[in-house]
Amino acid sequence: MTTKYLKKKINELTQGTSSNSAKLDTEISESLHPNHFTVCKVVRHGFPFEPTAMAYDPVQNILAIGTKNGSLRIFGQPGVDCHERHDSDVAIIQIMFLINEGALVTVCADNSLNMWNLRQKRPAILHSLKFNKEIITYCHIPFQSKWFYIGTERGNIHIANIESFTLSGYVINWNKAIELSRKTLPGPVIHLSDCPTDQNKLLIGFESGTAVIWDLRTKAAENRFNGAQPIRSISWHFEGRQFMCSHTDGSLSCWDIKSPSKPISVTYPHGKVAVKGGKPVDPCAPIMKVEWKSAKLGEPYVIFSGGLCQEKGGTGTPCVTIIQGKNTTVLEMEYPVIDFVSLCETPWPSAENQDPHAILVLLNNDLVVIDLMSPGYPCFENPYPMDLHESPVTCVQYFADCPADLIPVLYSAGSNSSRKKTSYSKKNWPIKGGQWGTGGSSDQEIIITGHADGSLKFWDASQVTLQVLYKLKTAKVFERGKQHKSLDGDEEPYAVQKITMCPDSRILLVAGASGHLLLYRFSKLEASCEITSLEISIVYEVEDPDTPETELPPMPTPNSLKRNTSTLSAESTAGISNNVPPPAAPPSPNPSTGAHKPSTSSGEGMRDGVPNLKVKSGLQKYTMGYQPDLCCQLLWTEGEPPPLVTCLQINSFYGLIAFGTVNGLVIVDYIQKTCLLHMGTPNLYGSADPYQRTPRSPKKPKVPQSLGDIVEQLTDSERSRQATGAVAAAEQPNGICVSPTGNNSKKMKSVTDGKLTRNRSESSFTQSRSSSMSSLDRESKEGVQSLYFVESYARKTDPVTGQVIPETEKNPITSPCLWVGTTLGSTLVIVLSLPPPGDQRISQPVFVSPSGTVLCMKGTILNIAFLNSNGGLISASTEAWKDMNYEQKEGEREKKKPSMPPRVPRISPSASTEMADRQFAVITSEKESKVISLPSQTCAYRAKIAESSYVVKADVISMPNKELCLACYIANGHVVIYSLPSLRLLLDYDFVPLTDLRVGRTFQFSAHGKALYQCSPTEIQRLTVCAEHSNSLHDMLGDLFIPCTTPEAPSRGFFKNLFSVSSGSLDRQELFGENSGKPSRSIAKHVPGTAGMEAVKAQSQTVGGEIARTKLELIKRGEKLSETEKRTSEMMQNAESFASAANELMKKQKNKKWYQL
Repeated sequence: MTTKYLKKKINELTQGTSSNSAKLDTEISESLHPNHFTVCKVVRHGFPFEPTAMAYDPVQNILAIGTKNGSLRIFGQPGVDCHERHDSDVAIIQIMFLINEGALVTVCADNSLNMWNLRQKRPAILHSLKFNKEIITYCHIPFQSKWFYIGTERGNIHIANIESFTLSGYVINWNKAIELSRKTLPGPVIHLSDCPTDQNKLLIGFESGTAVIWDLRTKAAENRFNGAQPIRSISWHFEGRQFMCSHTDGSLSCWDIKSPSKPISVTYPHGKVAVKGGKPVDPCAPIMKVEWKSAKLGEPYVIFSGGLCQEKGGTGTPCVTIIQGKNTTVLEMEYPVIDFVSLCETPWPSAENQDPHAILVLLNNDLVVIDLMSPGYPCFENPYPMDLHESPVTCVQYFADCPADLIPVLYSAGSNSSRKKTSYSKKNWPIKGGQWGTGGSSDQEIIITGHADGSLKFWDASQVTLQVLYKLKTAKVFERGKQHKSLDGDEEPYAVQKITMCPDSRILLVAGASGHLLLYRFSKLEASCEITSLEISIVYEVEDPDTPETELPPMPTPNSLKRNTSTLSAESTAGISNNVPPPAAPPSPNPSTGAHKPSTSSGEGMRDGVPNLKVKSGLQKYTMGYQPDLCCQLLWTEGEPPPLVTCLQINSFYGLIAFGTVNGLVIVDYIQKTCLLHMGTPNLYGSADPYQRTPRSPKKPKVPQSLGDIVEQLTDSERSRQATGAVAAAEQPNGICVSPTGNNSKKMKSVTDGKLTRNRSESSFTQSRSSSMSSLDRESKEGVQSLYFVESYARKTDPVTGQVIPETEKNPITSPCLWVGTTLGSTLVIVLSLPPPGDQRISQPVFVSPSGTVLCMKGTILNIAFLNSNGGLISASTEAWKDMNYEQKEGEREKKKPSMPPRVPRISPSASTEMADRQFAVITSEKESKVISLPSQTCAYRAKIAESSYVVKADVISMPNKELCLACYIANGHVVIYSLPSLRLLLDYDFVPLTDLRVGRTFQFSAHGKALYQCSPTEIQRLTVCAEHSNSLHDMLGDLFIPCTTPEAPSRGFFKNLFSVSSGSLDRQELFGENSGKPSRSIAKHVPGTAGMEAVKAQSQTVGGEIARTKLELIKRGEKLSETEKRTSEMMQNAESFASAANELMKKQKNKKWYQL
């Protein structure tokens, strides 16, 4: 028994793979190991979904936003973006920065407070304090204080230490804060703040309308202020003598701390008051927050949100109002205001020159920054990619290894097409904190997002941040109409469903929600062109399938197939090249043809033979960038809407595109603007159908309607007639060449089923996930789920004689093929016969023919890839980009002459006498993956990926060392990695469960182990499965905290100190420390930080770095001291030598007379 045999058996038992059915002539070395993989989140892009809180550090200049699901986003200068989240999905109700301390505190809806350390690349929780008996409503951290205040729903105020995160024995109970005569609770605490000029005085605001100034030393209420309306927020005047309250009735009340009996003034900024001092005629919306800020030059600012007059039952228009003196400016917002913060020059609340220069306004779906220093208060242009959800994201495509010249040309096209908006502020973006990371990726990465309004956005994802490059609007191709609706009945007919792009040729393919598909070419010149439109109908015979009995059914004898034809729309025939004239015959009324039939749609009648949208006719002008070249539209058939597109594939080298639907397959030649094939999925099998479908009605004489049924051999005269586009198109049902004596009266029906769920955002996840093949209803809706163009071995029969290749044959040849994966687990192979390159490619037709190969697996086929005999990826050939408009403009347009590679045998370097397999097809379904040896079509390796769950996304990806692996995302949340071709399990990581179908719909693997998915309606999460990238992520991420000096406290003059309300400095440690007593253990519980080893490692790195820097400084200081000592000794020696020389000279000259000198 050999070692090789033992290794093979061990792999079978441990990894669940099987290699009994195929013998590899040579062992393919695999260098990937489990330590090469890990799953790590890289960065999150977009606007925080459902924001609930915001805070700003005025010294570090960083912004923090909390969300409803517990996520925390921290923004610095563009390029500094950090995302973390709490362990549980709880809303963040408040965020507080420890200003210039490198830390912040989050208050969550589960009554917990969490201290975050921002002095590391990845912020982590250091301490948590969980309240048990009371609900936290508001907290306050005084500037440069080690103690902070916690207000509760009962009206009590607790005090905690920031460093230890433990409670103090000092408690302000609600019954001591309010008047003794009051017997009811004052309501939740909605405000806490120190007096700007006296730290001993704490202002407490209760929701009921009562405000209290509490003396911390005497532990008693100094003054109580009873308002008539509930309070929403309070703001101090910088002098500490007055404060302003905002109320639920849209009023602002101003109080003097020495006159608690009544307010100085009560105003309704937006209310029309009939009697002075009375209430407004129309009710006003509540003023949710107010800020009172001083200005060194001019009147102080009063800034508040809300307060506009509202209709009965309405909520009022969201707005932010700025009042300075007699000037009032109302800025209406597009979305509800969550919070706002004014950005001041100093963090000290007692500063006379606070001088707010901008306002951060957090909306429900946007972040707006207002410039207060420019006339008209313009907004800053947001440099963050927060407009990702400007229109809802419906599709995402990720290219992690693009050509180096693609990003610059897209940026240039986007710069030329975008209109410069002069309404933005010309000042620099005010959020400028943090520091960029030192590392970065050398890959050219592009993310394409498709949106509900039909637009596409191209993003540069090469660095940590996203930068928009180019925007494309597909809706411009169609005529606008009120009646336009998508197939699922909503008002988004142009929504993007699928995107694919050939980066080398810059050809873009977009599928929409109305059964339309657009092909775009990139051009650097403006052009006026007419769009060619192909109207396509997919029909097939209604039959009931049976369960397959064998995994590999018998293969029929292959036959040639003439290209299918599709009638062009009348408005687009003028745009077709003269080399391919339109069909001369009128459309056939036979429903089995793919031609455009006369529309039968009416107000209430059945729609038939019409598209969902109408393409614009005539010449249309397009700017630099992507310009439409072809539009394919699926038609309504017998009142049933066009089927949804499920997958796309483009090959610029062949000049072909293919797209699958929920019921069939379409192949289009975009060079000749001709449909080659449009057929229902069951008809693709022919006699090789493993399901043995039988007609529901009595069987009628068989007429060739599928690829496997075609037996007619085309003569040379017929080929030439096809090239000229004669009447053959009108004589061939379904666009396929059939026998002249055939009976075309067989009843045909569209594959589309009116009962099939059509959900635009979840099109690929609405089908049953059962792997059982016994459901007739499911099998009758067999669709195409994956496509792949490749130069491959289509069959193991000789392409000329039709006989099985003998084992001694060593030269089977490859041919262009399209591999098709269906929702029932079948993989079909279609052979493509391409004309020679050059003029013949434009004038001669393309033929498709069945290979007879049908491979069956469990579950829907998700991915098809190919490896060569050395284990390298066989990628589809591509054509270099050419600007067709430039060639036309210069009058030097040349016919496409792609250099077809010689189709030579791919012989495995083996000396075996058996037939050598030269390719491996890696086919992955929802349940398993197989490596099929070609051309022998035997299973070399097999792995069961999911048994109780199913695979959502699978792809063959390359790692940084150019090695290949199979990456899968499973619905139970696991990310698994398998080696190729042996399918050894390398990684099984529990990542994110498929609780939101959006994750599965947008999950994308790409080159070098990178991936992404849409984690919320407004955010995209990037991740990596490569351990090398994960290790370098620390250097790539930016720093949030940069050590800097805190601004000095404002100096106060003699008279201000003389008449100040301050009672001296407050020693909080003495007041709140051990002398205050022990707190009750039942109130709150201290929880250690959940950062674990990561926090310890970060802290050790920080301490180690400080020690290393200190040691280095000591070494430098010692070197300087030694140099100083050396120089001092040299100076002493010089001084001594000089003294001795002077002494000798003095002795020599001492006895000489004056005349001897």
